[in-house]
Amino acid sequence: MFRYQILVEYVGTNFRGWQVQKKGKTIQGLLQEKISKLLKEKIILLGSGRTDTGVHAIEQSAHFDCINQIKEFGRFLKSINHFLNKDGVTVLNIKKKNMNFHARFSARTRIYKYIIINRLGGPVLEKDRGWHVMKELDLAVMKKGAKKLVGTKDFSTFRASSCRAKSPIKTLKLVKIKSSKNKIEIEFRSQSFLQQQVRSMVGCLKYLGEKKWSLKKFEDVMKSKKEFYALHQRLHKVFFYIELFINFFFGY
Repeated sequence: MFRYQILVEYVGTNFRGWQVQKKGKTIQGLLQEKISKLLKEKIILLGSGRTDTGVHAIEQSAHFDCINQIKEFGRFLKSINHFLNKDGVTVLNIKKKNMNFHARFSARTRIYKYIIINRLGGPVLEKDRGWHVMKELDLAVMKKGAKKLVGTKDFSTFRASSCRAKSPIKTLKLVKIKSSKNKIEIEFRSQSFLQQQVRSMVGCLKYLGEKKWSLKKFEDVMKSKKEFYALHQRLHKVFFYIELFINFFFGY
């Protein structure tokens, strides 16, 4: 038995997230189908994490086991991408790993990036690649709010009601906000996140930037440890096409 790691890039607009579901097209399902067909054996693909509907990915890690050894990586990449590229999915790289390697449990850092297009005119070239916000956002106060999120904390406020994580305690290593030519990029780094934690945090930072909330209100919401239901439901509609999942991976 051989184990291989692949790095995958995809546009998630037309997918119902990563994980195979009873209904709807998923990234995991598509990759499993095409790799199994190419290798002429059934494989199970395990990803570094689950992404939601509409999430895009840069270098998401996954692994699979197979009976037959893959000897020509270049040929494998050309062949598999022939079947995947029309769906907005590509396998960037493949590496042979030992059996101790696991795409999910060996991952040490995960990064989410959210893009906000902050201008009056809606995006055309970058449609479905960012959240269009017309009201000018105050970056200075957003950065102050971002600093409040860093560290080991109870993030119950930002978790989805359907989140199955055993604990709401997570450690955010970094929350960074930068802006260039009306494009705001918000980056979050952690070993793991709660379900829909990041999109909820971005929504709260946006409220700060719009001055709908004061910094004290932001802190009070954080400390309440109660899911901010109305806000979360509202964000669920506007974040479908924004999330970029980047998996920095240090394997065995």
